[in-house]
Amino acid sequence: MKTSMELMKLAVAALEDKKAEDIRVIDISQVTVVADYFIIASGSNGNQLQAMVDNVEESLGKAGCSVRQIEGYTTANWILMDFGDVIVHVFDKENRLLYDLERIWRDGKIIDVKSL
Repeated sequence: MKTSMELMKLAVAALEDKKAEDIRVIDISQVTVVADYFIIASGSNGNQLQAMVDNVEESLGKAGCSVRQIEGYTTANWILMDFGDVIVHVFDKENRLLYDLERIWRDGKIIDVKSL
């Protein structure tokens, strides 16, 4: 089984493959027991959001980590994927601004995606 950091890196790569915009990774392991990492990304339309989610699910599935739950797939304006220690949030631009998870989880440590 891969570590949560390895799974996070795989998820980021899968999002990048589908042209996700403004990918942010927040290390929340010191803030909550809910998960180790939140990954937040944006897409321009519902089809792209679903393609991003499908790619993350396939990529982590190949690594032996199946998704526990997916919420919001059919409406595709905020899709949440729960992989246990890694939680992926895929937003359209409007809902990302509305929910502003980066502000809510500002006590977490921002990880520079370019350094991955």
